[in-house]
Amino acid sequence: MNIAIFTNNYLPNHYGVTNSIESFRKQFEKMGHTVYIFAPAYKNYTDNNPNVFRYPALDVRYRIKFPIPIPYSRKIGRKIKELKIDIIHSQHPNLLGTVAYRLAKKRKIPLIFTWHTLYDMYVSYVPFPFSKLAKFWIIGNAVKYANKVDQVIVPTNSVKKIIKEWGVKNKNIIDIPTGVEEKFFDNSDAKKIRKKLKISSDKKIILSISRLTEEKNVSLLLKMVAGVLQKRKDTIFVLGGEGYLLKKLKEEAKNLGVNEKIIFPGVIKKNEIKNYFAMADIFVYASKSETQGMIISEAMFAGLPIVALDASGVRDLVLSGETGKLILENEQFEKELRKILDNNDLLKKFSQKAKERAEQKYTDKVCALKMLDVYKKLLKNYLSV
Repeated sequence: MNIAIFTNNYLPNHYGVTNSIESFRKQFEKMGHTVYIFAPAYKNYTDNNPNVFRYPALDVRYRIKFPIPIPYSRKIGRKIKELKIDIIHSQHPNLLGTVAYRLAKKRKIPLIFTWHTLYDMYVSYVPFPFSKLAKFWIIGNAVKYANKVDQVIVPTNSVKKIIKEWGVKNKNIIDIPTGVEEKFFDNSDAKKIRKKLKISSDKKIILSISRLTEEKNVSLLLKMVAGVLQKRKDTIFVLGGEGYLLKKLKEEAKNLGVNEKIIFPGVIKKNEIKNYFAMADIFVYASKSETQGMIISEAMFAGLPIVALDASGVRDLVLSGETGKLILENEQFEKELRKILDNNDLLKKFSQKAKERAEQKYTDKVCALKMLDVYKKLLKNYLSV
């Protein structure tokens, strides 16, 4: 099968959409399929993959670096004419998503759209006073797009409910999460990171990895974890990631009197994440903007109990009381976190269950096979018409 993926977000940005594309691409290719990626150009970045085609892009930075593709290229247009494409998978409803739609209609082949994002949570990236208007336009545009495609993919079931409430009438909606790359966790080295961060072996580690931005709710997370740090002398909070809130978070930690117990390691490279997981005792998260939260399924695969706010995406992954705890009220967060850290038997139980659940439901192979099954059914339907 020849699969064309159109995306407005791709390498070297290691955000959720990119990681999702790469997870499926690697598995599809292992299974003998060909995958073509159409993405925006990224300044000073060169692809090793000959099947990646880059559209010209505007190099924009507003809070985060995010090239905006120009959805036209004669060079790529000529290349597309040469390619045999069986199915098109769009990751966005606009820009290169529009190119994907037109190509699918022209060639009369199936078009799939993955709804990755709760767009209302990301209007802070649009300069005021346009943010409120942008929210309605972005959601409305995504709804129209979803209603025109052959199949809508959502990462978790809770997202299905949300987009239906927003107006998606398409009956072909299925939840397929992005899988965890199993071999990625081989040969993890906890001691290496403890040494790097100068954390002694007797310290308990609370870990979170996230963009340090408003939609990830990291300011609230820091405040909730700070209560635990104030009461437990043996506990360190490692908050990994980059973002425009970093300076503010450091000031908040200082004001709360826990700045010496919080470590901000900055961007954690992909090949180092497993070592951070191996070092940690528990993973915490407060984002309410997730459609899945791949970092959660990865943390679970590494055997970390999860304590998180009960929100879309996350609630589909975490079984509260079995693989960790989902918190409905902010003030309960500290209490539940302390309860797990104080009880080694409970911590081990949650750890084992988290790993078992991730291995059964969230590996890259399991998820890729589900996606391929959707592709095959769509192709069969098109061929029978």
